[in-house]
Amino acid sequence: MAKGKGKGPTPKAEDRHWHAKRQRARAVKSAKRTGTPTVGPVGRGKPAEPARQGRPAGARRASGEAPELVTGRNPVVEALRAGVPGTALYVMSGGDERIRESIQIAADRGIPLLETGKNELDRLTDGAVHQGVALQVRPYRYAHADDLLKGSAPLIVAVDGITDPRNLGAIVRSAAAFGAKGVVVPERRAAGVNAGAWKASAGTLASVPVAQVTNLSRQLKAYQKAGCFVAGLDAGGGVAVADLELATGPFVLVVGSEGKGLGRLVAETCDMLVTIPMPGRAESLNAGVAAGIALYEVARIRS
Repeated sequence: MAKGKGKGPTPKAEDRHWHAKRQRARAVKSAKRTGTPTVGPVGRGKPAEPARQGRPAGARRASGEAPELVTGRNPVVEALRAGVPGTALYVMSGGDERIRESIQIAADRGIPLLETGKNELDRLTDGAVHQGVALQVRPYRYAHADDLLKGSAPLIVAVDGITDPRNLGAIVRSAAAFGAKGVVVPERRAAGVNAGAWKASAGTLASVPVAQVTNLSRQLKAYQKAGCFVAGLDAGGGVAVADLELATGPFVLVVGSEGKGLGRLVAETCDMLVTIPMPGRAESLNAGVAAGIALYEVARIRS
């Protein structure tokens, strides 16, 4: 058979003369669209990877590395008043008194002010109702659970099944008021630290560390091995919080959700279940309120 007259094997795309130019053009277009420029030189038409930022040892960031955005005139100004740690304030030209106050607070706190158009703000907020203003909030850096053991007789608060960030913020605020070393939260099916939690904490999240753990029951057992007495707050508890004499030493108070209370495994892990006597008509208390009452009693006993 006669040999074919083909032109040989087809070259790979990256080996063609036009490939590098096309990839560079795509990188530039992507940078304009996302607002994230490429970093460093571009080799063989491939955009360089973004620079990676280091983290402190033992610290983890919130689930989802992207910064959170608080949108809307009232939410933004309330977040700034509460000391939510913003990293940038995006505003459209003009605005009412609330936007002007937001700009003033951001300026006083050294938060960068970025004037932007409606289309860009729509893109940044993914089409949410922003009313011409948005506050970018940095991802929260969680503490390590073992760091909360520092001190001779630490008081730690653990939360189980709390899904409302406002309840978490209220618990952190009570923890700060009554001398707790920190708060422990599960990674899954639980509220994390976001703008809502910051607002409810009234800024106390800046001084009270929150640790995030993969398994709350396992962490409670680790605290027990470290010498802590673990008490779970439960409506069916046999001892009133006010009578809990063992709270004077290293102590962990576990607070469950308002509806379901403590999970079965968490309740079984606790050394004791304690309750808040309620002679009134209410069957239960909001988790944040219950935590505040219990921590007051614990602080009174420890003092």
